[in-house]
Amino acid sequence: MNRELIVRSNSDAVDFALLKDGKLTELHKEEENNNFSVGDIFLAKIRKPVTGLNAAFVNVGYEKDAFLHYHDLGPQLSSMLKFIKQVSTGKLKDYALKNFPFEKDIDKHGVITDVIKANQSLLVQIVKEPISTKGPRISSELSFAGRYLVMVPFSDRVSVSQKIGSNKEKDRLKRLVKSIKPKGFGVIIRTVAEGKKVAELDKDLENLLDKWTAMCGQLQRAKTPSKVLVEVNRASSILRDVFNDSFTGIFVDDTTLHQEIKDYVAEIAPEKASIVKLYTSRVPIFEKFGIERQIKTSFGRTATMSRGAYLIIEHTEALHVIDVNSGNRSNKAKNQEDTALEVNLLAATEIARQLRLRDMGGIIVVDFIDMGKPQHRKKLFEHLRDEMKDDRAKHKILPPSKFGLIQITRQRVRPEMNIKTTEEHPNQKGAEVEAPIVLIDKINVDLERLLKGPARDNTIILNIHPFIAAYITRGFPSIRTKWFLEHKRWIKIQPRDAYTYLEYRFKNKDGKTIY
Repeated sequence: MNRELIVRSNSDAVDFALLKDGKLTELHKEEENNNFSVGDIFLAKIRKPVTGLNAAFVNVGYEKDAFLHYHDLGPQLSSMLKFIKQVSTGKLKDYALKNFPFEKDIDKHGVITDVIKANQSLLVQIVKEPISTKGPRISSELSFAGRYLVMVPFSDRVSVSQKIGSNKEKDRLKRLVKSIKPKGFGVIIRTVAEGKKVAELDKDLENLLDKWTAMCGQLQRAKTPSKVLVEVNRASSILRDVFNDSFTGIFVDDTTLHQEIKDYVAEIAPEKASIVKLYTSRVPIFEKFGIERQIKTSFGRTATMSRGAYLIIEHTEALHVIDVNSGNRSNKAKNQEDTALEVNLLAATEIARQLRLRDMGGIIVVDFIDMGKPQHRKKLFEHLRDEMKDDRAKHKILPPSKFGLIQITRQRVRPEMNIKTTEEHPNQKGAEVEAPIVLIDKINVDLERLLKGPARDNTIILNIHPFIAAYITRGFPSIRTKWFLEHKRWIKIQPRDAYTYLEYRFKNKDGKTIY
């Protein structure tokens, strides 16, 4: 399997596209004006604790106060408040916690007004970016994420990712980390640490301790509210979380960004530094790798699959609803039940991709095509679960209900990726149409259906707008030539001046419309 990261830079944002065997699976955007990214740490001020919510509203400098629930305070809150006060006043110069006297953990079922007060300064970390009308969601239980480890101040606990299956490997990693871990810091061992040597883990931990020291050094002169630690840039964050030995290429169209990414890869995986390439062609990088086309066909209300099947994706304030449709799909399945299973398995794969691609979170309800056999419903559930194994966001999938519905909850920490795919209608002012780039995909689907149906032995003529006709027949190999090579049939193209821009008809030699 080929895994490639394509990085496009422009004046105010950087776009990151993750491809698996050429198919777009993740799309991220880093904007220069995003001051509230997941992982950023702020010295904030408590605005108002609210007993009824057992939470507090906190001023982090955003237009709306951040929300801090009691359960997100962390058990070591008292120790942290004491540490902040001593560092801010200059009484504590040693930021290592080995000699710092810890306070008693707060009661896990306590009341927020018993532990924090209005106007109190507090270190908080962004765990959910501002979404819609809501301010950021924050936590005062800080964590510093590295390549192999996550460091948690004011703790001594060592835990291992549940995705590491071998108990022997878990015990080995725990033993290694305990031997290098400084007192006062807890550590979570990430999945990618599996098989790593103590030197690699130690280097990662040293980098995290340097971050902690740099952040503490800012507390004396920091005003509230202010950012005291910036999470690594999105490129490094993505590489840190998804990079592995299966990566075959990283292509970047900006010289400075290329060098930054190359340096980062050389640090975490020296043997892979050569796969980072500077893209210099005049053809835009997203167009060269087919990403623009995939964006146009993957976003929007309708997401198409192969042979006419498609998804309808609707959004409400409370949840997302996905409807699976077989369309005019034709196949060799013997009966309706087998067709439903085939389409549902195809849809499950595409839904897992769509959730990651759009970064959809919250509650997702999927209406699959009804299936009567329990073994088919079980197969669908297991297939969807397997397809979502690579999803880094925390999620839970419930088995199909009696109505054929599957419910999914997926962690939402950033606004959903929402890209407009419709364009202004060329002939009707104020109206919108699907992007023309999607038209060719629709024609391909319809042509494939026709060539497998009753019209397969007859002449097929495509009537279409002159502009689209020119696009289909120009160049070598043209789209029409590709059709000939694939289907061994020559499709006659007839431009029609009376047709609207995106209108087309398939006709036979007698001029009768066959689709």
